[in-house]
Amino acid sequence: MTDMTANIPTSHVRRLNFASTEAQARVRSRYRTEARFRWYGIAALTVTTVFLVVLVADIVVKGFPAFWQNSVYLDVALPAETVDPKGNRDTAEIRGADYNALARAALAAAIPGIEGRAAKKQLNELLSSGAADNLREEVVANPTLIGTTVKAKLLLSDNADLYLKGDGTSITRYAATRGIATPTATTGEVKVLVSSNDFAEILVSIKRDLELRGGALEREARRLDGNPDAGAHVKELRAEAQGLKDRYSKPSVAETLDARMPTRLIATNGGLIKISAISDSEATGEVLLPLTSTAEAKAGDWQIVTYETPEASRNVNDRMVTFLEKLKAENKVASNFNFAFFTSGDSREPELAGILGALVGSALLLVVTLLICLPIGVMASIYLEEFAVKNWMTDIIEININNLAAVPSIVFGLLGLAVFLNFFGLPRSAPLVGGLVMALLVLPTIIIAARAALKAVPPSIKEAALGVGASKQQAIFHHVLPLAMPGIMTGTIIGMAHALGETAPLLMIGMIAFIVDVPQGFTEAATALPVQIYLWSDLPEPAFQAKTAAAIVVLLVFLFLMNGTAIWLRKRFERRW
Repeated sequence: MTDMTANIPTSHVRRLNFASTEAQARVRSRYRTEARFRWYGIAALTVTTVFLVVLVADIVVKGFPAFWQNSVYLDVALPAETVDPKGNRDTAEIRGADYNALARAALAAAIPGIEGRAAKKQLNELLSSGAADNLREEVVANPTLIGTTVKAKLLLSDNADLYLKGDGTSITRYAATRGIATPTATTGEVKVLVSSNDFAEILVSIKRDLELRGGALEREARRLDGNPDAGAHVKELRAEAQGLKDRYSKPSVAETLDARMPTRLIATNGGLIKISAISDSEATGEVLLPLTSTAEAKAGDWQIVTYETPEASRNVNDRMVTFLEKLKAENKVASNFNFAFFTSGDSREPELAGILGALVGSALLLVVTLLICLPIGVMASIYLEEFAVKNWMTDIIEININNLAAVPSIVFGLLGLAVFLNFFGLPRSAPLVGGLVMALLVLPTIIIAARAALKAVPPSIKEAALGVGASKQQAIFHHVLPLAMPGIMTGTIIGMAHALGETAPLLMIGMIAFIVDVPQGFTEAATALPVQIYLWSDLPEPAFQAKTAAAIVVLLVFLFLMNGTAIWLRKRFERRW
């Protein structure tokens, strides 16, 4: 080598001057390029992390309220003639008693003086249809409570629960009243007279609201002027705007309040009056909470209360807000962890709906998937990698396995619908069928991962086993396969996580049905957690929005755990050859 170098003419030898200006400029340019590439990578990771954090945070914030539930604690009487009229302490008879009626009676006792069918109905709507379920189980477990009065936890309805969680209205109280207020009655329609113009500020505020509404209507009319199909609607808008203008242009004229305005109330003599018409010194309204008397209330002893959010924009009306605020002021409302979310099945009532049925259905589905795809996937990968002859047939099989791993999941759902349901007649919406479909979906992924794990084992392991007299089958199953098992398990867990999060195939085989009972076997009707999320997201009740987000949180936790387990197995059993 030295002789060859010595024979090269010096004129043909390229000499590099690393100290030259050009060489240093090239080095600096290369460093700048590497720095830019590094910052591009950091920026990409930062953007991805920000989007992920925002997404997860949004889901958690929306779903967190569903993990808590508000209940009202009341003294409930358990008369023997209602709970156990025969007095034989029969469990079935005790369980069949009307505990909801007892709960409604306890609520009526907590807010006395409510008259009228509509008012009583709104009071009862504060309680869930399953409000007394816990009370029923408590009495069944301890019949000695019959004939006594117990403090029971009664579940509130979904709208009442949402209101207490903040989906309600802010309340403003004006205590600086100047005149003497005199109500004309304690219930029903009431007129309140004041010796000063304490209502003038409210009247001005109402006129201002009318002016804003009139301006909005006029702007909408101008926007639709050029639309020939909206001529009648434009006339209606302008007529309504003119009517509002006639009202707010007369500042001293009394006004009538409607559901699109903030609710104004008068708190006096232990009761609450909702104002329906008002002038500077007089108000007419409906009693929401009965007054104790019609005595005069001195300045400062009565208040003007405002529910800032209009009644038309709330899920609970003014009377229900009043009832809830009274119960809350008396410390009869408490928030507890919602264990029923994890221990009950689906329900049409949001406050009673849980994910236990979906969790059990997902577990049964994954068991079927694992029992089918793991042994078949491992055996197929061993055959293709170690025993199959390398020819055009195996090439076609490998190509199709890779293609199946990229097929949209709904195609497997259509396959399951055509084969398992229509041809074989298996039960619709059963975990058995769902597991078979998911096994077809996950099988290509497990085969590819298992083959990669087998390839990662050094050939010298198998050669050494063959060298000491082991058969090819013994060398593979006794030596190669145990060393490849961590990689196989990692691929299997990732495949199971994929199956856990799939929805489209399950919709095609009928697992979208509304299932209340928790499935007890592989052939019973069931649903899965992703399908439960899909069903809840399509329901109109606002409380189901939080339930949907909470179910997504649970699903994400399971997916994170499964993927974390896969990472831990890879790190724990990874070998450096």
